[in-house]
Amino acid sequence: MNAAFLQRLFGLDGKIALVTGASGGIGSAIAHALAMAGADVALTGRSREKLEAVRAEIAGDGGNARAFPADLATPPALEQLVEAVHAELGRVDVLVNGAGINQREPIFDVTPATYDRILDTNLRSVYFLSQRVARGMAERGGGKIVHVGSINAAVGLAGVSVYGLSKAAVVQTTKVMAIEWAPFGIQVNALCPGFVETELTQPLWRDERRRSWIMDRLCIKRPGRPADLVGMALYLASPASGYTTGQAFYVDGGFLAGSAW
Repeated sequence: MNAAFLQRLFGLDGKIALVTGASGGIGSAIAHALAMAGADVALTGRSREKLEAVRAEIAGDGGNARAFPADLATPPALEQLVEAVHAELGRVDVLVNGAGINQREPIFDVTPATYDRILDTNLRSVYFLSQRVARGMAERGGGKIVHVGSINAAVGLAGVSVYGLSKAAVVQTTKVMAIEWAPFGIQVNALCPGFVETELTQPLWRDERRRSWIMDRLCIKRPGRPADLVGMALYLASPASGYTTGQAFYVDGGFLAGSAW
């Protein structure tokens, strides 16, 4: 196995990748990896300042990235984002839907406003941004779409009901998009992280009871890191996954495998 072979499998030279939720955590780690594989990466998230910091890090490592701030919870922003990326970069070959929000509270306390806010970001934006980008992919003969799901798609956890149902819906959306868009050469898969330390999950890790409960159930006895997700993300975005579609890949430290007695 030589470098040329690996480049054919995992290289993204000449590809344009759009990564949502790229201002930090898992999204920024994936964006960085795609850029290191040769893609020109369009970074999107709410904070221009954070996006510019990620862009600078990528540039410092020799990669190419540009910042496109957008609030994907608002439908007009999706169209404006795609138009801006097309205007500057020409197209989108790889879409990574990494944007996500959460609010931890019992079901009794969830309001319609909270429900809508989480679903708008975690599901509506995934659905309609994918729809918009896939039209161009279909015209060009193919593309790759990676939805960032969650372990919450497979296991119920108290206090995160709306987040969990949004991620379960993302996995189902992955399957149907894969079926409908396979004739156009588009592969759609979901990358489902387990318990990863990010800014979004800090309240979870600061809770000693929950932290202990998680650690007791992990086969790999440490919290996940954003860097643990980039290998699978690169596989799903690259030619290596050309015969893979409609799947949900759980990168979870062995949590779903079960627990020792």
